[in-house]
Amino acid sequence: MDKLFFFSTDKTLLNTRLIHSFLKNTYWAKDLPYENLLKRIQNSLCLGMYDINKVQVGFARVITDFESFAYLADVFIVPEHQKKGLSKEFMAFIMTYPDLQNLRRFMLATQDAHGLYHQFGFSVLANPEKWMEKTDLTIYEKN
Repeated sequence: MDKLFFFSTDKTLLNTRLIHSFLKNTYWAKDLPYENLLKRIQNSLCLGMYDINKVQVGFARVITDFESFAYLADVFIVPEHQKKGLSKEFMAFIMTYPDLQNLRRFMLATQDAHGLYHQFGFSVLANPEKWMEKTDLTIYEKN
């Protein structure tokens, strides 16, 4: 990767306003309240991608027990840096991060990035009939 970017799990580097601005307009976190974002960050492994001036250009969050299970969420590269191959570099960092090795199951959900994630070993559920979910897409409206 170009030396103009670096990765970090240091939460003090995160630009929470930038992350919130991006996520609240996505299909998966539409209207996310800022306070909810802060709780997500507090309770997750957060990975940031930054330019040489420490300006954040990417974000991802992993919900995990660090032994058997992880769920990759809230992955993005800011629009002005998309289409430069940075998402592949970011995913390579995430997938080789030491605390995320030897997991029994690593999951994610995506509407439109199957091609990217397939390159890193993700596939559709082998037995979707075994999986269940409980969803409340109106939860932010209730708060």
